[in-house]
Amino acid sequence: MKICKHHDFGPVTGYELGYSPIGRPLMTVFFYLVDGVVIDTGQRHMRQAVFDILDRRRPDHVLLTHHHEDHSGNAGAISARYDIDVMGHFVTAQKLAHPFKIRPYQHLVWGKADPVHMIPADTRIQTRSGHLVPIHTPGHSKDHTVYLETRHGWLFSGDLYLGDRIKYFRADETMHDQIDSLKTVLKLDFDALFCSHHPSVTNGKRRIQNKLAFLEDFHGTVQQLRQNGMVEKAIIQQLDRHQDRLVKWVTLGNACFANMVRSALKTEN
Repeated sequence: MKICKHHDFGPVTGYELGYSPIGRPLMTVFFYLVDGVVIDTGQRHMRQAVFDILDRRRPDHVLLTHHHEDHSGNAGAISARYDIDVMGHFVTAQKLAHPFKIRPYQHLVWGKADPVHMIPADTRIQTRSGHLVPIHTPGHSKDHTVYLETRHGWLFSGDLYLGDRIKYFRADETMHDQIDSLKTVLKLDFDALFCSHHPSVTNGKRRIQNKLAFLEDFHGTVQQLRQNGMVEKAIIQQLDRHQDRLVKWVTLGNACFANMVRSALKTEN
């Protein structure tokens, strides 16, 4: 099953894409088009839908928030088809310069991203009528970057937000860095939060505050249990509400609640 939905956010257009070989997709992902710029590119399995959209828009260039295949899956193909540059964090550029391994579920749900030559993003990225400012926000990945449109108060946040309350972490996510990145973003002037999975066109800063409060509370709870003498396995058993079971099964444990606990324990002072 394939999903391709158009969302009109005024000058910003969002395209929501989903793919599943069987049944309804477990997760959809957005890419955005604003002022001639494509922000993220969707999953490879939806490449023809992406081409159908962009053939009518003729973009100027691409910005990537990070290298994960549901965001970078069509970057190389878009660059080649429209002869445009792909820009992002220098670590994203290093990662996408060569093929990188992904897990079986990632092949199944999103597909593998092609290598692409990228240009490291400057401090200000010019658009047709304004500019976007990249801000490095690691935690979800080492290269994760958000883009701020200062005139209108738009934040293109990639996977920094995702939701007020998170049910699971990937194995490579870092809670301490996510907390710091959320604090960094809260210093910016924005209202619209163009998340890659759950956009919020108003009260975006409140959404970020909610997630920060949740992660800080979760981290504090895990640390208190550790100080009380509980080991990792016991902490996971006490806090686990079994909300991650389908995702844990599909990803063979690469994304699960236990990884949140492990990440919180790693940040112990």
